[in-house]
Amino acid sequence: MPKSFDFQHAPGHLIRRAHQVAVAVFMEETGTHDITPVQFAILNALMDDPGEDQVTLAAKVAFDAATFGSVIGRLEAKGWVRREPDAGDRRRKLLWVTPQGELAAVAMKRAVARAQRRILGPLDAHEQQQLIALLGKLVQGHQDAA
Repeated sequence: MPKSFDFQHAPGHLIRRAHQVAVAVFMEETGTHDITPVQFAILNALMDDPGEDQVTLAAKVAFDAATFGSVIGRLEAKGWVRREPDAGDRRRKLLWVTPQGELAAVAMKRAVARAQRRILGPLDAHEQQQLIALLGKLVQGHQDAA
């Protein structure tokens, strides 16, 4: 009888577990702000590029474009994002961070920085740099292939 697949050491399984850890730590550190990692990324991306369209922004934060509108809707409901149709193409939606959204994002920076330190905490400084470089290379390698 063949032995089962060693999923405990499979890259996909370990990446999924690391993602679970990262989200849990992020939520613990930012719990009082009621925000997800993707929502935080959206706010920060819009602070860098105000007036970005939804499709481009979804790609920028690596989120599924089909469900992106509902995430934006939740940020709108909080008063953190403003969405308007593009004057040149009414089907295209443009996005801006509101002043309240910018204040919220800035207020969360310390908590998010703590989360990042906690996520990398089990690694020494060299390992932390190595992991970030390798994860960046892995993600970039798959973006180029897509």
